Amino acid sequence: MLSENRNEFGSIAIGDEVIATLAGAAAMECYGLVGMAPRNIQEGISDLLRRDNFERGVDIQFGEESITIQLYIVVEYGVKISEVARNVQERVKYVVETMLGLKVDRINVKVQSVRVTRPKKK
Repeated sequence: MLSENRNEFGSIAIGDEVIATLAGAAAMECYGLVGMAPRNIQEGISDLLRRDNFERGVDIQFGEESITIQLYIVVEYGVKISEVARNVQERVKYVVETMLGLKVDRINVKVQSVRVTRPKKK
């Protein structure tokens, strides 16, 4: 589905893959986020998605005047999950609204996994 804006010069159509990629890239800028997780548990939540596959961890739903974004994320062990999720919500909303001019109704964050990193041996 496309988001389409019309003005006196013509129309601008933005594909949902573009919105999803932008939302995933914005989320990855947040501290404590290790990666995006697949939307579908059968795909395997242990596999972190590569940077060029951000859109696989994002669902976009279009409403009348706004969009709803659902993010599936993997967080780092030891961080406060609620703070990471709140930061992700704020960052994604800001980026999507300012860069694309779309109104974001809500952003739902689903934490699919926690990644435990082992300390490096000296």
